[in-house]
Amino acid sequence: MTADNELYPDAQLVEDLREWMPHQRWFAAKGHTITGVGVVLRHPLVEEPGFGADHVIVKVSFDSTADQIYQVPLGFRSHLPEELQSWSVVGPDDSQDRGLHVYDGLRDQEILDRYSRNLANGTPAGPVELHTVPGSVIEPGLRGRALSAEQSNTSVVLGEKLLLKMFRRLTLGINPDVELPLALGEDGCRSIAPIRAWIEAEVDGVRTTLAMVQDFAANSADGWSMALGSVRDLLLEGDLRADEVGTDFAGDSHRIGAAVADVHAHLGSALGVDERDASELAEGMIHRFQAAAAEVPDLVELTDAVRARFDEVAALGKVRVHRIHGDLHLGQVLRTPERWLLIDFEGEPAKSLEERRKPDSPFRDVAGMLRSFDYAAHHSIRESEQGAAVESQREFRAREWAERNCAAFCDGYAAASGTDPRDSDVLLRGYELDKAVYEVVYEARHRPSWLHLPLEAIRRLTAR
Repeated sequence: MTADNELYPDAQLVEDLREWMPHQRWFAAKGHTITGVGVVLRHPLVEEPGFGADHVIVKVSFDSTADQIYQVPLGFRSHLPEELQSWSVVGPDDSQDRGLHVYDGLRDQEILDRYSRNLANGTPAGPVELHTVPGSVIEPGLRGRALSAEQSNTSVVLGEKLLLKMFRRLTLGINPDVELPLALGEDGCRSIAPIRAWIEAEVDGVRTTLAMVQDFAANSADGWSMALGSVRDLLLEGDLRADEVGTDFAGDSHRIGAAVADVHAHLGSALGVDERDASELAEGMIHRFQAAAAEVPDLVELTDAVRARFDEVAALGKVRVHRIHGDLHLGQVLRTPERWLLIDFEGEPAKSLEERRKPDSPFRDVAGMLRSFDYAAHHSIRESEQGAAVESQREFRAREWAERNCAAFCDGYAAASGTDPRDSDVLLRGYELDKAVYEVVYEARHRPSWLHLPLEAIRRLTAR
């Protein structure tokens, strides 16, 4: 079977994807009405009797937001195995009528094996180009398994040695998730998983990153899961302080701080350091706050207090800037048996590529981690219902945990870099406020019951 235009024409493909994509976790425009889908790239990857696969990229148009580009590798079978049926793009009735099953190709072992084989052979797939980092060798025969935990991309473990990340929503240009780890690896940074290869193609006339291959951090645990476990155990131990609980996280927070400082030092070394006027940084913060207050009325009463803090930032003069992670939180760090690693250097997905590549203060990353500790501390409280007295006690313990781990993180950062973020309180507080404002908008849109958490943070940060 081949999935050529006669058997499965582009017109049918885009109609099927128009119905299917909004239900996928990685689709970023939920709530917007699709007005059109167009094929940007469609290249056959597998053409065998009863089995085919196409590498597909489509552009999606909407009624109320800008166009978005998605990567949707598809598989085609005359008979669909049971384990692939939940990944079908079209319903069983339509599949039966057509004699063709269409499904998410990144869930098919045989299709993943084909990608793995092409990577090992260095084989280009038509307009899709493969680039291997000099000195890197990708072993042949690495079997793939797709991970299910991600939302914005699809990652495939190859032979428990490598991680192939396929970017679902594409941004025209070179993805920072390839650009930054490449630069860090060349500069000798050990606090990342090294890049081994990447895949790109020309999309709308622009050389664009489609996927990347890096070392797989086997036997690792993400910081968010570990932090939640530590908080849970603290809340269960009513008579113990945070430093007395067996799963105290402060030591790891210290090491995370050191890893972040290591990455920052290498980013500055590899890509250069510059200065920006603090007034320019504050102007962006004020603009984001005004937009947030227009959407979330709870912020209006805090306008004067927040504006005062941002005005303090504006008066700082010149601020040291360089490339940063851009979307750092506990879910973006992994503890391996050897060390902590930073992952996912894409930056905030909502920002344009130009915005993500613009040098910024490393304090934005530091502030992201501090806010993440606050969220981890309160996660269990927000997901359970307790009486007022119990709630107050749990809130006290959660705040104790957050303060302890924020301090340990800053201590680790200072020990590794020689610069304590807390010594620049005005700038750090400004970035924490900016992050909390972002959180307010997110919670108002997606989790209204959590809205008071970033609002409380804003009140606390403006009261100092």
